[in-house]
Formats: sequence, structure tokens, C-alpha cells
Amino acid sequence: MPLQATSGAASYDAFGGGVPAVTNYIEDVFSTWLYTGNSDTQTITNGVDLSTKGGMVWIKARQQTDGSTSPIAEHGIWDTARGVGTSGSVNKAIQSNSNLAQNLGWTDADYISAFNTTGFTVQNAGGTTEHRIANHGFQNYVSWAFRKQPKFFDVVTYTGDGTGGSRQVAHNLGSTPGCVFIKRTDASGDWMGFHRGTGATNSAIAELSLNLSTAPVSGAAFSQSLVTSTYFIAGDIQSADGGVSANASGATYVAYLFAHNAGGFGLTGTDNVISCGSFTTDGSGNFSVNLGWEPQWVLFKGTNSPLGWNLYDNMRGMPASSGYVSSRRLVPNSPNAESTQSSPNGIGVSSTGFSGNPAANNITFIYIAIRRGPMKVPTSGTSVFGLSARTGTGANATVTGGSGVSDTVLIKNRGSAVASLFSARLTGTSYLVTSSTAAQVAAGTTILQANPWDVMDGVKVGTTSTITNATSNTYINYLFDRAPSFFDVVCYSDAASISTPIPHNLTVVPQLVIYKRRDNTGAWFTAQNVSGYSYGTLNTTAAFIDLTTLPAYTSSDIYPLISTGNIVAYLFATCAGVSKVGSYTGTGTTLQVDCGFTAGARFVLIKRADSTGDWYVWDSSRGIIAGDDPYWLTNSNAAEVTNTDYIDTYSAGFEISSTAPSAINASGGTFIFLAIA
Repeated sequence: MPLQATSGAASYDAFGGGVPAVTNYIEDVFSTWLYTGNSDTQTITNGVDLSTKGGMVWIKARQQTDGSTSPIAEHGIWDTARGVGTSGSVNKAIQSNSNLAQNLGWTDADYISAFNTTGFTVQNAGGTTEHRIANHGFQNYVSWAFRKQPKFFDVVTYTGDGTGGSRQVAHNLGSTPGCVFIKRTDASGDWMGFHRGTGATNSAIAELSLNLSTAPVSGAAFSQSLVTSTYFIAGDIQSADGGVSANASGATYVAYLFAHNAGGFGLTGTDNVISCGSFTTDGSGNFSVNLGWEPQWVLFKGTNSPLGWNLYDNMRGMPASSGYVSSRRLVPNSPNAESTQSSPNGIGVSSTGFSGNPAANNITFIYIAIRRGPMKVPTSGTSVFGLSARTGTGANATVTGGSGVSDTVLIKNRGSAVASLFSARLTGTSYLVTSSTAAQVAAGTTILQANPWDVMDGVKVGTTSTITNATSNTYINYLFDRAPSFFDVVCYSDAASISTPIPHNLTVVPQLVIYKRRDNTGAWFTAQNVSGYSYGTLNTTAAFIDLTTLPAYTSSDIYPLISTGNIVAYLFATCAGVSKVGSYTGTGTTLQVDCGFTAGARFVLIKRADSTGDWYVWDSSRGIIAGDDPYWLTNSNAAEVTNTDYIDTYSAGFEISSTAPSAINASGGTFIFLAIA
């Protein structure tokens, strides 16, 4: 019988059919969280329940050592199966880049002191010779939290019995693992593992080690499958150099198990959130992987050559594969600092997978990829959209909106006639100007900071530019979070034709899509399907034109209104209680626009579609009130206008006042709008 292990279990409804009684989403079981150490105690609130559900946390300092002997750039891994550490006692950390035993021989190292229902707590050990692997002051860290969940991830601990290939260790992954990593914890020993992408069969397994660059090797023959949906055979797993066994008598081990395309997530319980596969580079070192979804975390390693591990995530920097600028890599088998991999040697993502060039021709790689979240449809505007008015400081600053992890920012200088900046996490350090046809611009350090998106809430602006942060200048900031049914960002390049489907992850039919070419000049083409099917340009006053040549959008695809070059597209849809993309017919008198909200709109964009007219923007931060309401125009660099009363409050949406001009409320005119609660 397999050795028993404890883990979570799936819950299904009483009527059969395999439909989960509790819906699972990737944002509940995985998180990439960036933080800065404080040399004290710090609680990381990432929304992942590690206390009652169990799981593992992997932490890495992003910089190199500080010149001392303290290995502050070492990887540290803790899990709930082995428990938390205590100062001056057992740290319980293991390292992906080392073969050292649990605790590493360090009693003065930083450690995880608690697993919580919404994250974990890190503790600085103090002292002058501390090993700063989790919470050293002013050190930047990245953490990855994996919650135990059937068809995603499991943690198992066991004691070896030396019986070889007959030893079965039970797990509760609920599916056949795609990858297993094992580490001996009571003594030194290389990591051991198995990955389905090595082409292992029932007569030969390929063994790999997380701490080595060594290529996986074939192991001993055995009579049963190495892994099943309920157990794995520990006795047949060794390190890649063949020197360490996963079943030495009396030895203690921890095993981390990763699922592969097992479903179990989303409303139907059939969505995949983790994939363990392989790809082979071509003669120029290029590769492309189709997952069917956009990843947020990718780990990969060469299998037929001694190549190290590579680890990327979208919070530190993993931009779009279409015209991406750079991605940020960590190496799990090395304590080296994070490095910037410029095109073509990094990786980039698309709506359906990832691609790149690891500078290795004709090499097969294995990978683990985790789906980008959120998967939940939002229920409040404040959870996915933030806005704030602020005064520039002339120094590096982080612009926040309070809505969580932001994916796109729109910044407008309120008092000066300067460009409005549009930037997205997927497009990296570059920005676009809504009133201009110009190509994207590398931000530099005065407009946006060097890596503006490696922050949990908001975006990092630079020092002195009037566009984003000049001293005493006033600004309005809008921060949009990608979420199903609300908003998505898609990058693509050189579509074959206007009928080429471009996949997206909005999950519903987009109603407003804004396109902009990034690598060359081009208008901000804007398609809408709430008042006919037509397009206009966000940077001009032109009327909308019927769009009869482009196929209709679907819940999975848009079509290339711009087909040449590197393009970014921003997709919006109506999401109940959150956003409304709609149209209205002007009356020339007071007009209430019902968006289905309960506390009014916080953001309103309006454009006349049947005739020329500006693109007007209002928001509640500057004021949507009974009196004057400041507005600015996306098609103009002009400062905001403050002495007009064209829009007023209305609990279900917004109200157009009787004093509004024909560009907003001409009798019989057709107008389109985007409103966010």
C-alpha cells in the first residue's frame, strides 16, 4: 500500500456530473508577490490561504550579495508540511540552488514565522552575520506562494525505507503529476525530480535536479508507472548525477507535486491552470508554446544539454512576445541576481502562451507554466479600477489606485498642455500618447522608472517630466486591472489579413476595442459594437465609420483593425455593476443614462458617433457633482476645462445636463460611452 500523505481534497456536488461544488480560481491558489524587506517582522497579504489549506512559499532576493559573506541572494523555500521556523532554532528553509539540508546549518537566517489565511509572515533573524534570504532591510524580494489544491499543487513529506522501486508515496493531487521535485531534508543531497516532458516511459525515467544545470538522465528500470493520480514511486527517483536516492533508509524528504492540464478550475471545473510540457528551439534558437491561455509564471530548463533553469513571472517583468522590450530572469540553480534579458534572448507572453529565444539552438526544454489570473468576474468597480488626483513631487514615486494589481495606466497633467500617457504592463517600459499618432516611446527615468510595473499596486513614475510627475503640477491617474468581462489587453503583430482571429481572454464579446500601432506612427483606431458596428479614432474628432469588412468579435477573438506592425489593443465590455459600454440618443435636455450601477459612475468617456466631436473624460476624483465638472479630451494635449457643468451625478450611472453642447447631447445625435462604477 502507498505511504499515506495528508493534503486537501476536491469537493463535488451531490448530483454527480463532476461539477465542483466549490469553484476554484487560480488567484486563490497561486500568487507572485513583490515586497521590500524591513529587517523586522512583516506580513505578506497575497490572498492565498496557506494556514488552513497548506502549501509552499518560495522567496528570492532579487539583487546580488552586498559584498559580505552573507548570501542574501540565496533562494529560500518553506512549506506547511514541515512547518515554520523559529529564531535561533531550526529555520526549515531549503534552497533550490543548493544541496544543503533543511536549516542550511544557519540558525541566524531570515525565515517564515507563520503561514496565514491570507498569506504568510517573514521574520528577520537579527545579528551581524544573518543570512538575509527573506526580510533584510531595503532588499527587494519576490515570493511565489503555491496553495495545496487538487489538480494544481500538493506537498508531501515522508521517511525513506531503502526498499527501492517498490516504495509508493501517496499524494492528493487528484491527477497524475506532470512534475515532481523532491529534496532530502535531514542531510545534504541534490534535488531529485521527474518531469513528463522528458519523454519518460514505464521502462526508463529521466531524473533531474533543481539545483543543477546537469541535463536529466535516464534512471533504473522499474515495473510500474513512476507516477499515478494517487502515488509516485520514490525508490526509482534519483538526482540527475545519479548520486542521491529519494528513498534512503531513515532519511526524511519533502516532495512538491505539480499537475498538468488536469482541469479543476473555472465555473465548469474544466479549465486548466498549470501545464508541464516541452518545446524545442529551432536552428535560430526560437520557440513558441501554445497553452490556450496567457501564463503569469514560467519555469524551464534544457534537457539535452547542461543548461540551467530559467524562471520568469509577469510581476517582475514578462512583457508581450509581440515587440517585447525585456524580461527579467532568475536562475533557480544559482544565487545570482535577477538579470534583464533583452530581445531576443528573453521570453514574452501572448493571450495563448509564451515564446522567446533562450540562446540555445535545436535544444529541447521542459517547462512548468501557470495561468494568469484573475479568473473571477469582478462584482465591484473599485476592485478593478482605481483613480486618484495628485500633485507631482519631482522625485521617483509610485502612483497607486487602491484597486489591486494594475495592468494599465492613463495619466493626464491637469493644468498643462502636455501629452496624456498610456502604458501597460504588457508593453513594459514604453508609453503611448492618446492625442498623437506617434510610435511608442521608451519612458526613460524622468517619465517612468526603469522597471515601472514591478510594484503590487500602481506604476512607478519618474522624476521631473511634466507628463507624469513635475513638482507642483497636478495630475489625474486611472489604473485598470485586467479581469474577465471587464477589461483585457492584447498584443499582436503583422496579422495575415483583417479576418485573422486575434485571441483574447476577456471571456465575453468586447464592445469597445482601442487599437494602436506601437512600432510606427498610426491612429488610435477605436471599434465599437453598441451602436451599430463602426470605428473612429481616439486621437481625432472624426465621426465613426461603418465597419462592414471586419468580422464580428466573439468571446474568444477580436480581429485586426490594424494588421501591420506591433499592435496593442485595449478591450472593454459591460460587466454588471462594474462597467457599462453603451450608447444613447441625445435629447438636448437633461438626460439620465442608466448603467445598472448603484452609487453612480466614477469614470465616464463620451464620444459623438454620428458626427464630429471630441472624446470627453470625467471622473469622480476631480468631480462629478451638481456643479462644475472638470473634463479633459483624449484627442487634445490641452489642460482640463474646469468651468462647465455638462455632467451630473445619477446613482444608476450618470446624468447629462441641459447645458451640455451638441458634442455631448445634440437632439437625435448618437453617442457612445464607457462608464465605470
